[in-house]
Amino acid sequence: MTAPALLPGIHARLITTPRLTLNLLELPDRTGEPVLFVHGNVSAATFWQQAMLDLPQAYRPLAVDLRGFGGTDPLPIDATHGLRDYSDDLTALRDTLALDRIHLVGWSMGGGIALQHLRDHPTAVRSLTLVNPVSPYGFGGTHGPDGRLNHRDGAGSGAGTVNPEFVRRLTEGDRSEDSQLSPRAVLASSYVKPPLRPALEDAFVDAMLSTRTGDDHYPGDTRPSDHWPGTAPGPRGVLNAMAPTHFRIDDLHRIDPKPPIGWIRGTDDLIVSDTSLFDLAHLGALGAVPGWPGAYHCPAQPMLAQTRHALDHYAAAGGHVRETAIPDAGHAVHIDKPKEFTAALLDTLTAGR
Repeated sequence: MTAPALLPGIHARLITTPRLTLNLLELPDRTGEPVLFVHGNVSAATFWQQAMLDLPQAYRPLAVDLRGFGGTDPLPIDATHGLRDYSDDLTALRDTLALDRIHLVGWSMGGGIALQHLRDHPTAVRSLTLVNPVSPYGFGGTHGPDGRLNHRDGAGSGAGTVNPEFVRRLTEGDRSEDSQLSPRAVLASSYVKPPLRPALEDAFVDAMLSTRTGDDHYPGDTRPSDHWPGTAPGPRGVLNAMAPTHFRIDDLHRIDPKPPIGWIRGTDDLIVSDTSLFDLAHLGALGAVPGWPGAYHCPAQPMLAQTRHALDHYAAAGGHVRETAIPDAGHAVHIDKPKEFTAALLDTLTAGR
């Protein structure tokens, strides 16, 4: 894979840990409190470059490529561990770099990884910032604010829910915009809010195309289901690691200590939403996926309500939580509204000092 072009001041280096070798972006002259940025699905650390540069000198920004993305080793994902393969990789990175306590920032799937890391290692986290995070109860296949399964097998979640044409174009390295399902078109329509075309669009497309595909990576393997839409999560790969049968954090309020949590979201996010255009149940309700059995059997997943439910419990148990909704911003709120994002991020970082 060709090394990505980086903004001035940002450098990349490989960090070999006992688990794997990870690609890390950093500002080598910074020695302040470490802030570790964790990217989302079908992306890489390069999505964080401007956010890294915008942090004050008091902080040491670091952004890591997750396994199977960017320049990090493409080790397989055991989805039966939920997002713990990724979280344990972060632990290995922290240990190798001798990072005592970190500010953790997770976007989308990275938000779920950050939640898992906080859940397992609360004393290692100064603060947690969630950026349009996946629900604490997984992606797809649940209903209600407490994330109850629609079906025991997780039907409607996992690798079988992704459009195979998008996966094909991703695998083939398609940089065109001749289809709504090309990575570039998905970036322009769903990552950022139209009509924005980011100055670093080519770098972002390259990051998306760094995604390893297949049963052990993106999207993962599938299992048939007797329930609509006929597919359930398998035990391997990225999307299955976020399936509610494998990933669920419903006891965050029990951890001790409780570092401050900031939840930053774009009000026009199409991916993580109570009406997500990436949730087959909502698409079925719109008539875009045939055979939908109706809201009683398969309601749309209330992703925002579920995150708020978990964070409300955290706050009720004594944790500090701040929700910031940024208007006119989509899924990549840090790209859409960088100044507003940095201001909200700093609120949480200072609360965790």
